[in-house]
Amino acid sequence: MDQDYSQFSTQIKQVTGIDLNLYKEAQMKRRLIALREKKGYDTFSDFYDAMERDNILLKEFLDRMTINVSEFFRNPSRWKVLQKEWIPALKNGKDYLNVWSAACSTGEEPYTLAMILRESIPSEKFSILATDIDELAIKRAKLGYYLEKSLKDVPEKMKKEYFEKDGIGFKVSDVLKEKIHYEKHNMLADPFKSNFDLIVCRNVMIYFTEDAKKQLYAKFSQALSPGGILFVGSTEQIFNPNQFGLESVATFFYRKK
Repeated sequence: MDQDYSQFSTQIKQVTGIDLNLYKEAQMKRRLIALREKKGYDTFSDFYDAMERDNILLKEFLDRMTINVSEFFRNPSRWKVLQKEWIPALKNGKDYLNVWSAACSTGEEPYTLAMILRESIPSEKFSILATDIDELAIKRAKLGYYLEKSLKDVPEKMKKEYFEKDGIGFKVSDVLKEKIHYEKHNMLADPFKSNFDLIVCRNVMIYFTEDAKKQLYAKFSQALSPGGILFVGSTEQIFNPNQFGLESVATFFYRKK
């Protein structure tokens, strides 16, 4: 790591609590150099000095370094497995399901969870915590307004029941919104809550170093109740899940022992 970027990483951690060293350097550095050059700065030192003077620039930096790529029912076949196999298994013998959508981005994932759960469980029998490091993404999630292309994989029945056409987009129904509690949370630095029956964290671990992944998988395992399920993304298979107290029960699904 060159000195300019190393110093920048140290300063950013001091100011924001975000540790850039836990992200894959080549990917993150490429993203940030593109933003830095777009804004007209030759070095990260100059870029940081500018962010200290300009809060809007700092917010733009934070938005760029958080990877907000999301859609409803991303990889639909995996959501079908969750709905048909694991939700029934989890609710068996339980009065209430406690669910966490980690790194929820702009809300498509927690709303997908809410739709699936409402199809299987009375609304008063579950709750969803949705967290992300990006406050702007959380604001957009709470707003619950999406363009039609975001809904391409939403089953037609659910689309009619849970969305209302509004101008060029669609509004999410209040019956979904009321089941989700949003919080700002830095997975790499903040404490985890516990006693979750289901944790969904998909398509974000690929951006972290191997050491950071191991820390997170261990923390996710600790956050699950015995028998709880961790649902990860389609490129995020956990090798040797036993070391984290997990067992593979289906492709991209891991159960707490």
